[in-house]
Formats: sequence, structure tokens, C-alpha cells
Amino acid sequence: MIDEILYIIQKDFPMVKKPFENIGKKIGISEDEVISIIKEQKDKKMIRQISAIFDTKSLGYKSSLVAFKIDESNIEKSTSIINAHPGVSHNYERDHSFNIWFTVAVSPSSKLGLENTVKKLAELTRAKEYIVLPTLEMFKIAVKLDTTGKEKKKEFVKKHKRIDVEITPLHYTLIKDLQYDLDIVSEPFKKIIEKYKISYTKLFEIIDDLKKSGIMRRFSAILYHRNAGFNANAMVVWELKDKDSMEAGKLASTFTAVSHCYLRPRYKNWPYSLFTMIHGKTNEDTQAVIDEINKEVKAKSYMPLYSSREFKKVRLEYFTDSEEKWEKKYFP
Repeated sequence: MIDEILYIIQKDFPMVKKPFENIGKKIGISEDEVISIIKEQKDKKMIRQISAIFDTKSLGYKSSLVAFKIDESNIEKSTSIINAHPGVSHNYERDHSFNIWFTVAVSPSSKLGLENTVKKLAELTRAKEYIVLPTLEMFKIAVKLDTTGKEKKKEFVKKHKRIDVEITPLHYTLIKDLQYDLDIVSEPFKKIIEKYKISYTKLFEIIDDLKKSGIMRRFSAILYHRNAGFNANAMVVWELKDKDSMEAGKLASTFTAVSHCYLRPRYKNWPYSLFTMIHGKTNEDTQAVIDEINKEVKAKSYMPLYSSREFKKVRLEYFTDSEEKWEKKYFP
């Protein structure tokens, strides 16, 4: 039952007045029982957050995956410097000469911009070398850990068709509230409708607008991977010929165990263009998925990069003044 709830809130969190009552009806238990289970799972650090997940690019932000080469003796200091930037949401140590991997985003109002922000972080951390790996093509981004063990190995990945929707100042104002963790109470959206003096119908219409426009990817729960039993999470990079890249990305994205699938630029010192994030409970599980993907894509080579340490994993906060404060610190 717990596994079913965890899967439902990852995949299809109900956009209704009483979402936990809705979930309870689906699995045959009461609203109170659902609320109690979710609170318990949060206390156990199984559920990280339940909130809206927004598309950074659609909000005017620029972002990239970045890899630094950092001396082993300087890792702790360097990662604390990187983590201090408010646009850094994920930061890991991986087993490679490019040992520090992080994602960074800058807002439309950033005075430094993305490239200069990365350059400044490289200077501050004394990185020996770095590569900037922005998304060239996104095939999939949807972390849904199969806690039930019932999902098929493959899934149909539907390409989201953006619809032109009038985005008003109220839409953007609500983004500031919807990005934060949901209260686990009977009517978790009540604070928002009371704050802005709108109806539930209006709120859910706005959420639907944000989804249709592509600004919001989904509203769902994110789990702590390791606590949920997924201890073998590998970023697998694939070396491909240009002519095979698009087809390989489409094929790899259909695997249920793949949560992220992107094309990124290649460099002389980095020949890999396809990036897949694969989640497994054991190294054997993850390697089995890698082997299956390798049978289908025409890769010259591939390399799994397991994270040895997690230094930061948070949800990016949009439209705050924290970036401005960080930039003023270095460029007063």
C-alpha cells in the first residue's frame, strides 16, 4: 500500500480540492490513512518534496550541466563554494577525472550570465579544467521510481505539445507559491486560494495553463532515491555518430528505468553526446538496463558514472533575490 501511494504521488498527483481523499479512493483506504502514511514517509526521509516542477528554460532561465576537474584535497572547499550559488540545484562527485558534476541555472536578470557564472565558479574553486554541457535536445525528464515493481521495462514517451496560453501576472505570482513543498493536510491548496482570493476552479485552471504552455512539467512528489531502495543510480554517457544521436536518444528514453535523457555537446576531451540517468536498486539491475540499451543504440562506446557522494540536491527556487545577492558579493 505504501509503495502504491509513493508511485501515485510521483506519477499523477491529483489536482483536486482534497487530493489525499482522491488517492485513498483509488486504493481503498481513508483520507486520514493516506495523510498519515505520507507524513510518516516524509519523516522517514522517503519523500523529499511534493510540489510543482517547472521548466527552467520556459521561465527564461539558462541552465547547464557542468563538470569540473578538482584536486582531491580541494573537493570539500570547492563543493561548498559551488553549492553557495543559489542556481546550483544538484552537485555530485563521480568516479572520473572530471570528478565534480553540478547543474547551474541563472535567471533572465542575471548580470553575469551562465558562461561567466561558470567561469567565476571555476576561478573560485581553482578547477584545473571544466566543460559546460547544456541541453541540445531533451528526450525525457521524469523521475518516477517504480516502487511497486509492477511497471513494464519500457514506456511510451509522449512529446509534450506546447499550446499558446495567455500567461498573466497572476500565473507568475502563483509559480512562487507552487514551487514549494505542499502541506500534508486535507486541503493543501487552501492557503493559496485564500491568499489570492481565488476559487479552486481558478487555481486548477491556472495550473492547467502552466502545464499546457510547458512552463510546468508536472506536479508530483520527488523521493530520496537511496532511501527508496534505489542505490545504484548511474549517469551513463554514450559516444555516438552524429547521424545516430537522435534515434539513440528516442530509443533510450523509452526505458522506464531512464529518468533523464538528453543530447549535449561534445568536446575534444569529451566525446560523449547522449546522457541517460538510470535508476536501479542494485548495480546488477542498472547494468542490465545499460546492456539492453546498448543492444538497441549504435554507440561506439559508453561509460557509466556512478555518484560516490551527493553534495547538494534541492529544487531550484525561481524569482527570488538570492542570485542578485550572490552576484553582488563578487561584483559589487
